[in-house]
Amino acid sequence: MTINAPNHLINKMLATLSRDFLQGKEEVLRLVAIALLSGGHILIEDLPGLGKTTVALALAGSTGLSFGRVQCTSDMLPSDITGLSVFNRENGHFTFMPGAVFNNIVLLDEINRAMPRTQSAVLEAMEERRVTVEGVTHLLPDPFIVFATQNPTDQSGTYPLPESQLDRFLICTGIGYPPPHLEKMIISGGGIRERISDIIPVVSACDIIKARNAVHNDVFLSDKVVGYIHDLVMATRNSTMIQTGLSTRAAINLAQASRSAAFLEGRLFVAPEDVKGVAVAVCAHRLVLRPDYEGFDRGDIIRKLIADTPLPLV
Repeated sequence: MTINAPNHLINKMLATLSRDFLQGKEEVLRLVAIALLSGGHILIEDLPGLGKTTVALALAGSTGLSFGRVQCTSDMLPSDITGLSVFNRENGHFTFMPGAVFNNIVLLDEINRAMPRTQSAVLEAMEERRVTVEGVTHLLPDPFIVFATQNPTDQSGTYPLPESQLDRFLICTGIGYPPPHLEKMIISGGGIRERISDIIPVVSACDIIKARNAVHNDVFLSDKVVGYIHDLVMATRNSTMIQTGLSTRAAINLAQASRSAAFLEGRLFVAPEDVKGVAVAVCAHRLVLRPDYEGFDRGDIIRKLIADTPLPLV
């Protein structure tokens, strides 16, 4: 079966970006598209200089959505993200000045360089798609996606994201070094940041909302696949290596991401392989390991649990 909704536009966007701007980052782009289709947020963690910010800028350029960027620093205030009220002397009233969060795509660059108080300023926005400033609630645009980047937490000047905020990111992934032949091409041709402004939008906000609705309404999630997702979640809760397993929100996110993965493949149903293909990106960053296992790779733990969990017959 093939899906009726026009997923070709999303795939065309991915093909254009991977061919002309972000060679070698196909998996990252796929995960970004899954977050966009699922209405979720994405966190990219890797070393500086590997293209984290470039991916966000390219996504904004190819979608034609409004874009706001915040360069996070230790002296930032929450109002730098959400906005604040400014006194207008002419009319004697305070006027609300929206912050960068009032855009379709919000890039929080190096989010873990901001103080925890500032990091928490986006919690309501990520969960409720609204912000409350000085007792007044303001709705955010649709679609709305937070695209955050962070450097490894062992680097100086970083503050770890709290578990409550990590749990609100649908997907967490890395960039990694490009293959040698691509890195040589990049070195030869220079950076692409200046060319991103020339990207012609491939999809619009209406296209994204239509595709997102198709993911939710048309892609079938069988009871057996739901049971498989639940088995994986329970495996994290029962593991002797994990102190805090996956939450119910994580299970919902895993189902949403699996639906989006099936949509990108042009299918009307979720297969167990869709769940396996997104499980590490959706689940690993949410795990809280026991002290004796803190040095272990969370992705490897999820892969081991996937290998130990029987696949359903669908």
